[in-house]
Amino acid sequence: MAENTDDIQKVRDIIKGTRIAMLTHVDGDGHLVSKPMATQEVEFDGTVRFIAERDSEQAQALQQRPEVNVAYSGSGSWVSVCGTARIVNDEAKLKELWSSFTGSWLQGGPENPNNILIEIDGHSAEYWDSPGNSKVTQVANLIKSKVKGDTVDGENKVVDL
Repeated sequence: MAENTDDIQKVRDIIKGTRIAMLTHVDGDGHLVSKPMATQEVEFDGTVRFIAERDSEQAQALQQRPEVNVAYSGSGSWVSVCGTARIVNDEAKLKELWSSFTGSWLQGGPENPNNILIEIDGHSAEYWDSPGNSKVTQVANLIKSKVKGDTVDGENKVVDL
């Protein structure tokens, strides 16, 4: 885990405020494929967890090419986590993370052997954070930057995990 806890906290806060991520992997033909996924634990510690089906094309592809990117987009904040995916068979963890929301997408509950965890061990994260969370504030900052001839205020950092 990185030494800069403030930057890790910033990544954690963006992820916590944005439950749905786009998980991008490389398929068997070498094409990038993205799928929306619900993050299962929002207390980001360098690992991102999703629940999926073992027999899904995505899970199969991740076993062949585990390099992934997980992208979150919130109101004025974005984070991109690069890492390595692995399929985890952990019924106890599935029970802990399972919710009625999960049950709407996947059948059989955490006891179903086809339901698995996809864990992404993050190598690095990059975030962008714009001041102000409202669209009005963002537009005002954009106009201000154009008038002054500056760039839009905001923060961008790469965080080693």
